[in-house]
Amino acid sequence: MPESIIPPEDGATEPVRLPESDLESIEASVRKLLDQSAEQARQLDILASAPETSPFGAFGMPGFAGMPPQPAPAEPRPILELEGEEYEDELDALSDWVDDFLIRVYGAEVTTAAPWCEQWQEHDDVVAWLHALWLAYQQHKDPEAGPAGLFVWHRDFLTHAMAAIRAPGGPLSACMTDPDRPAHRLLPGPKPSIRSSSSAAEEPEENGGPDWAAG
Repeated sequence: MPESIIPPEDGATEPVRLPESDLESIEASVRKLLDQSAEQARQLDILASAPETSPFGAFGMPGFAGMPPQPAPAEPRPILELEGEEYEDELDALSDWVDDFLIRVYGAEVTTAAPWCEQWQEHDDVVAWLHALWLAYQQHKDPEAGPAGLFVWHRDFLTHAMAAIRAPGGPLSACMTDPDRPAHRLLPGPKPSIRSSSSAAEEPEENGGPDWAAG
């Protein structure tokens, strides 16, 4: 058994004396802790000075000092607002989705009650409907939409859009109603309202017509 430590009779506590090797080990441990603390402080300073907009923000990762902020991805726009090459690229992507997925899976039979058109890209209203349906599909198949995301897409978007596009009196009603007889025809839309027509007729006179010039 170790010898018991008997305190001095006068009540004074004697200092604890450690071997020289133990002191060196303690000093090394203290220096290591101080170095780690300094490194953590340096990393916190770097994170605090990082730009607010980080290219890694979407992945939950901090930015890095010195890197320029990255612009947020562009919000999707309705396809009919696009022009030129931008419109053509979007229409190509939409066509791939419609032909390779939508019609192959949900096309059903072409009949007089459910017409279709192999040149649907020429129908602006159909293009707008299908593009909106495609954007909704991309949103609802995302994991953030949850397990019921695609059910909501089927219930609230797919059924309604296809019923409107392929209605017997819809935009494709003058096109193919028999798969063995392809057809395509653009139906004329309504003319401008009387108010718009009257305003257009009055513009030359207001902006420098004969009466203004004579005056």
